[in-house]
Amino acid sequence: MHPALNVISQAVLGAAAPAATTAAAAPAAAETTWIENLAKTVTDKGVDIGLMVLGAIAVWVIGRWIINLIAKIATRAMRSRKFDETLERYLLASLRVVLDILLIVAVLSVFGVETTSFAALFAAAGVAIGLAWSGLLSNFAAGIFMIFLRPIKVGDFVTAGGVTGTVQEIGLFVTIINTMDNVRTIIGNNKIFSDTMQNFTANPFRRVDLVAQLDHTVDTAQAMELLRARLAQIPNTVNEPTVEILTFTLAGPVLCVRPYCHNDHYWDVYFATNAAIVEVCGKAGYPAPEQHFRIAQTPPRAA
Repeated sequence: MHPALNVISQAVLGAAAPAATTAAAAPAAAETTWIENLAKTVTDKGVDIGLMVLGAIAVWVIGRWIINLIAKIATRAMRSRKFDETLERYLLASLRVVLDILLIVAVLSVFGVETTSFAALFAAAGVAIGLAWSGLLSNFAAGIFMIFLRPIKVGDFVTAGGVTGTVQEIGLFVTIINTMDNVRTIIGNNKIFSDTMQNFTANPFRRVDLVAQLDHTVDTAQAMELLRARLAQIPNTVNEPTVEILTFTLAGPVLCVRPYCHNDHYWDVYFATNAAIVEVCGKAGYPAPEQHFRIAQTPPRAA
């Protein structure tokens, strides 16, 4: 080859070699840059998420501690002012619910959740729950009225919701009553509040209502005097007992026997009065009441 052509070819090849190396190195450099950017983004996001999680945990722990502290302070304040036990439980439960909701909102705000969106979501959930649990919410509303109006309270002997017994607890949704045969009965507050309630403890004194069936051959005036004298000897009775003719049956007159006593002694006086009726009638020799029938045969009619 001519010397001049050799020199030209070497120059061309020397210039093309760096260009090819640069073109081959460009994709590798771009890939390296993308990986570095991805790693940096993941690291930054991981740090941000980690900080948010740590912040949420800190808010939750501190919030729970504050809620317990507020509950203790509220409990001491209500007990020092001698709040009713039922009202105290209700107010504490309501306070804890409100504070827990606020704490959840605070935790979500740490993660960047808008509180307005959360409020809308909570309202929608409340509507859905209200539609699904309308009966439960009616019990809740009745419980609020029972707490503040206080037709009955813990320790009262009542008839409520068709159940007779001593009130053990009035909760947000149900009321617990121990019946006279010591059965723990749980009744929805709405059933109690929408029905007739009898509070036997509200008034300090009660009247024991009993009856004495007499035979038609018994001297009614004498029986009434004997019963009055015997009832006056029963312990824990107050005022003058009432013994009067209540009604009449085919067996004879019926006397109403009504001593008065304090609520604490009602059942003692009740059983003692029954025993007094049996004792008086037995000692006086009164016959057992019985009905008398007379059968008459009518003569046949003339044809």
